[in-house]
Amino acid sequence: MATITSLGIGSGLDLNSLLDQLNDAERGKLAPITRQQEQQEAKISAYGKIQSSMDKFQDAVDALNDPKLYQSLSANVRGDEISATTSADALPGSYRVEVTALATSGTLASQRVTDSDTPLDMGGATQLRLDFAGQDSVNIDVAADSSLEDIRDAINASKDSGVSASVIFDGEGYRLALSSSETGLDASVSGFSFVNADGTDVTTPPFASDTAQSGQDVALTVNGIAITSASNSIEDAIQGVTLNLGELSLGDGETASSTVTVERNTLKVREAIGDFVEAFNDVKSTIGTATNFDSESGEAAELVGDSTVRTIENRLRSVLTSGVAGGELATLSQLGITLQRDGTLEMDDDVVSELSKNSPDALSDFFTGIEDNESSVGLASSLSTTLEQLMSKTGTLGNAISGAENRIDSLNDRYERMESTIERTISRYRAQFGQLDAMIAQMNSTSEYLTQQFDALDYQLGRK
Repeated sequence: MATITSLGIGSGLDLNSLLDQLNDAERGKLAPITRQQEQQEAKISAYGKIQSSMDKFQDAVDALNDPKLYQSLSANVRGDEISATTSADALPGSYRVEVTALATSGTLASQRVTDSDTPLDMGGATQLRLDFAGQDSVNIDVAADSSLEDIRDAINASKDSGVSASVIFDGEGYRLALSSSETGLDASVSGFSFVNADGTDVTTPPFASDTAQSGQDVALTVNGIAITSASNSIEDAIQGVTLNLGELSLGDGETASSTVTVERNTLKVREAIGDFVEAFNDVKSTIGTATNFDSESGEAAELVGDSTVRTIENRLRSVLTSGVAGGELATLSQLGITLQRDGTLEMDDDVVSELSKNSPDALSDFFTGIEDNESSVGLASSLSTTLEQLMSKTGTLGNAISGAENRIDSLNDRYERMESTIERTISRYRAQFGQLDAMIAQMNSTSEYLTQQFDALDYQLGRK
C-alpha cells in the first residue's frame, strides 16, 4: 500500500516506517484466509485427480458392459500376403482361399501428336466421349482451341470422368494416356471419341485412340467355390469377412493360397478385463495418495479423513464384493480376480484366458447380465450405475467439488472485505499521523518563538 513520503517532516519522527509496520501487522489478518483458500484449492485438485481416474475406470467398465465384446471374432491368415478383417456377422470357421488373378485398371493411349501445348484442330468437337467396357459413357466438355494438355486438364477436372489422364512423351511425340479410376472389367476404359454439339462423332478428330489394355476382375476360389470381384477388397465372399488382396503380387500363371481362420477374439476380452483391473487399481492408488499421512514427518495429504473419499471407496468395494446372481459365474474370485488386503485387485491371467476361450457366454452374463432375464444385473452394469451416481454433478464427488468451490468463493469475499477494512484502518492511521506531525511541528515552532523571546528579554535586562 502506498504511503505519503513527506510524513514525519514536521515532527522529525519516522512515521512512514511506523505506518508500514502497522500495515504489515494489519495484513497479517489475511494470512488465515489465504491458508484456507490454499487448502480448498488443494482439495479441489485432489478431487479432480480422483475424478479423472474414475473416468478411466468408467471407460473400462463400459467396455465390459458391451455384450458384443464377448461375441467378437478375429480373422487369422496363414499363407501368402492376404489380410482379412471381420464384422459382427462373421462366423467361426476355416476357409481355403486361392487367388489366380488380381483386379486391375484398364488403360488407353491415344495416337501421337507433335506438340502437347499447341492448339489442335478439333474439327468442331465440343466434347470428348469416354467409353467403358461395362458402364455408361461419360462426356467431357472441351474448348474449340484445346491443346493435348488442355484436354488432359479437362478430364482430370471432372469428378465423374471415371479415369485419370496424363500426357506422355514416347520419344517421337505426345500421347494422351488414360487409366480407369476403378479396378475391374466393367470400369475399364475401352475407347474415346470427339463429338460435336448435336452428339454425333466429328469427321476429322484431332486424334483417335490407339493402344488399349483392358482391366480385369479378381478371380479366386473359397473352399473351391469360384468368386469374381471388381475390387481387390472383397466383402462377404466369406460371411462377415473382408479379404484384402492389395499387398498381393501375382505373376503370369501364378496362384496365391492362404488359409483364413475366423475364431473368437479372446485377446480382446482378456485385454478388456485387464484394463478393468488396472483402472480400478489406479483409482485406489490415486485415493491412497490423496489420503496419505506420513507418521514420520507428520505431513498429511489433502484429503486425510475426508468423508467423500470414504464413501467412494465403500460404494465401489460393496459392488465388487456383492457378486452377481443367476449365472454360471457369481463372484470376481471365480474369474481369477481377487481383492487384496490393500484394497487393490489382482488378476490371474491363466484363469481369465481359460474363461475367455471356453466360457465367453458366462463372462458376458457375469458382466452385462443375462439377456433374457430382466432382473439379472451384471457387475459392469452395477458398477456403471454406481459410478454415474458418484460422479454426477449432484452425486457424492460432484457435491464435494462444488462445496469446495463455494467455500473458496466465500473466502474470496471474506478476503476482499477484510482487505477493505485494513485499507480504511491504515488510512485512519495515516490521517492521525498527519495530524500528529502537524501538531508537533506547530509546538516546535512555538517553542522556538518563545525561546527567541526569552533570549531577547535576557539581553534587555542585561542577563546576557
